[in-house]
Amino acid sequence: MSSAPLVDLLRGEVLEIAPALLGWTMLVDGVGGVIVEVEAYREDDPASHSYGGPRGRNVVMFGPPGFAYVYRSYGVHWCLNLVCEQEGTGAAVLLRALEPTHGLEEMRKRRGLDEPRLLCSGPGRLTQALGVSGEHDGLPLDAAPFSFFPPVEPVPAVATMRIGITKAVEQPWRFVAAGTRFVSRGPTG
Repeated sequence: MSSAPLVDLLRGEVLEIAPALLGWTMLVDGVGGVIVEVEAYREDDPASHSYGGPRGRNVVMFGPPGFAYVYRSYGVHWCLNLVCEQEGTGAAVLLRALEPTHGLEEMRKRRGLDEPRLLCSGPGRLTQALGVSGEHDGLPLDAAPFSFFPPVEPVPAVATMRIGITKAVEQPWRFVAAGTRFVSRGPTG
């Protein structure tokens, strides 16, 4: 299946796109799982890398929808975002957690642990398990190494405050699949 439906979805508004991504299956070179936790960011948001306009590492956020924005958080781990909205608008959805379903052995090797719940529960864990790095920044999401598959039916979402940031934490722009045990951490609603 093509990732074209994903790119169509990413042309919408980030606060509608983020919860709609729950339940999609994302694979990187065949390794991945079901998206269960995301956070929305847009250019009028002081917590967003796009706040203040395009510059340096955030330029891909202002490009067309359907591209990966990957950055290193605190110089420690990579974070994967899906660029959305229209070209010229700095908006993206951070992938915070997956329920691992494909390539579990490869994920276990990359992460050095066996517990499935901990393989992709957190943005840094997710990218490490999937082998995502700065080399993926700016790559199209509708071509290899990425594959996306929509859910059979919509997944109920719980909106909560974002976590792991220091600005605009009060925004309920974190979305978690209802009932999942694969969330990263913090409040789930």
